[in-house]
Amino acid sequence: MSAAAGRSRFVARALRQRGMLVWSGIVLLIALASVCAPLLTDFDPNVGVFGDSMAAPSAEHWLGADRYGRDVLTRVLYGGQVALLAAVEAVAIALALGVPLGLVAGYVSGWFDKIVMRVVDGVMSVPFLVLAIAVIAAIGPGLANAMAVVGVVYAMSVLRLVRGEVLSAKEELYVDGLKVSGVSGPKILFGHILRNIAPPVIVQATLMFATAIVAEATLSYLGLGVPQPTASWGSMLSDAQHTIRENFFFVIPPGVAIFLTVLGVNQIGEGLRDLFSREIAVGRLGLNVVHPAPRGQGEPVVEPGEPDRPVALEVEGLSVSFPHQDAGRVTVVRDVSLRLHRGEVLCLVGESGSGKSVTAMSMLGLVSHPGTVTAASIRIGDDEISGLDFAGMRSIRGNRVGVVFQDPLGSLNPTFTVGNQMREAITAHRDVSRAEADRIAVELFERVGIPRAAERLADYPFQFSGGMAQRVMIAMALSCDPDVLVADEPTTALDVTVQQQVLDLLVSLRDERGMAVLLITHDLGVVAEVADSVAVMYAGQLVETGPVSEVFTRPRHPYTQGLLDSVPRNELATGPLASIPGVVPQPADWPDGCHFADRCPFAVDACGGEPVPLVLLPDRTRGVRCVRSGELDLPGLGDHGPGTEPVREHADSHVEAGRP
Repeated sequence: MSAAAGRSRFVARALRQRGMLVWSGIVLLIALASVCAPLLTDFDPNVGVFGDSMAAPSAEHWLGADRYGRDVLTRVLYGGQVALLAAVEAVAIALALGVPLGLVAGYVSGWFDKIVMRVVDGVMSVPFLVLAIAVIAAIGPGLANAMAVVGVVYAMSVLRLVRGEVLSAKEELYVDGLKVSGVSGPKILFGHILRNIAPPVIVQATLMFATAIVAEATLSYLGLGVPQPTASWGSMLSDAQHTIRENFFFVIPPGVAIFLTVLGVNQIGEGLRDLFSREIAVGRLGLNVVHPAPRGQGEPVVEPGEPDRPVALEVEGLSVSFPHQDAGRVTVVRDVSLRLHRGEVLCLVGESGSGKSVTAMSMLGLVSHPGTVTAASIRIGDDEISGLDFAGMRSIRGNRVGVVFQDPLGSLNPTFTVGNQMREAITAHRDVSRAEADRIAVELFERVGIPRAAERLADYPFQFSGGMAQRVMIAMALSCDPDVLVADEPTTALDVTVQQQVLDLLVSLRDERGMAVLLITHDLGVVAEVADSVAVMYAGQLVETGPVSEVFTRPRHPYTQGLLDSVPRNELATGPLASIPGVVPQPADWPDGCHFADRCPFAVDACGGEPVPLVLLPDRTRGVRCVRSGELDLPGLGDHGPGTEPVREHADSHVEAGRP
């Protein structure tokens, strides 16, 4: 995304924050009225007419006059200047001190970090007002002195926030990449890390601005802020206290001014927080439910498995859409229909960006808001799960359906032992004691091949290698004996020898427990080795489905053939490796006709017309989405088809290549 497009997207999201825009307008109006006070009133805020003392609101004095005959509206307007200047001073001091010290303390660590944090702890351990009174007593009262104290106290909060963000950010891979590239430490810190942690600092600054207004009013009320008779909202409240028995009205104007300004700035901070939250919405845990769609509108379901086996998972007409700044909502997965039988391994394959993971996660309501998921039907066994609320889906996830993610170490909580996490997964769905949960966890660890299983329950995720951590994830997914196991590229981050062990484990568990496995992968060697059937996905649509042996030897879609041509073979070859030209287009750029037409060597004019449906072949074991599927004679893998010795040699070559 270009910088201009990024700014345009940011502005579009900001314009959708209606509450923030309304309160921004209110705060801006208050600020303009305060700045333009000399143009809006002819009265002197600090000099009154004794004859107007305690005057009621009138055409001359819109909000009346105080006990000294000073115009209340004028003092409210000029008091806004004091409040805003005081807040600006406090926030500026807080950011000037807190941001640099927090950046250095978090990045350098060591003795400097320890000294700085002890100072922070000492300052924040003293109540704010006590510290302010003590310092002002030493250096003298006045607005500048009072807000300098406030700024120093706020700087401690900023420092702690920035330090925590830097401690997290400096472990990111992009920082390691910058170090390898020879970028200097200050450049990394102030040129890269600071930009990435800016959003929470900006939000914190708005919240400090609001509380600084209250702090100024409090100190002025106590006589520690602006000197009398300077107009200030806090000093106006103090004056009104003396006449509250005679007329309580004079408390209202400064009180309303403080209330509206503080509330408005807080609402702006809330809006900025949502604006910087990468469009992950405010729903319960940010997760979606699957909305039921009319039945019978999805594409036909291909049944490449054995029809006499019970159906473990059936999906009909699954679609997923997200908002887009130019196109309203963009559909990223369209009308996907799948059927998976017990004991069957179905592989979902395709290039990155084809929608494989979104398809699998959306079945379980794991697509975050603002994504919208619809489906005519999603059935686990005989139970319909589309339309279930959060509590209903919780009884399905981890119980009827287990999930194994591609990054095992990132999927395990680093602050808890693996035994604790296994126990939590078991007790969430089973009414068992802690001891029984531990016994089940040990059995599962032993079954997935983790040595010294009982001892390793006390280990943390970082004490496991990638392959062993993936075995922990598989054990956790199996903890409640699910009917369906969804494995989202479970071997991607592993070396080739460990990949083979994990695949063998998944197949043996399938055979042993009779569960269905939905395996997401981009490795056709894995498909050839473990899958019973395959569903090829491109640009949000299924383009071909069927038994692996038939799809690999007699593909009916040019995209499938392109994937097969790109597979390295265990044979002598000359020239560059085969590849499909181009890349998967963005969802907003998908054409109405064939999504693959721009990259297809067999495309004709008919491919760019109407949407191309998925058509079942006569035996209903295969489906293809191509207007020329009946006339193309695609070679597939040739002599290297599944079930033959050469393809086994090809599949094993992935392992052999990694052996010493």
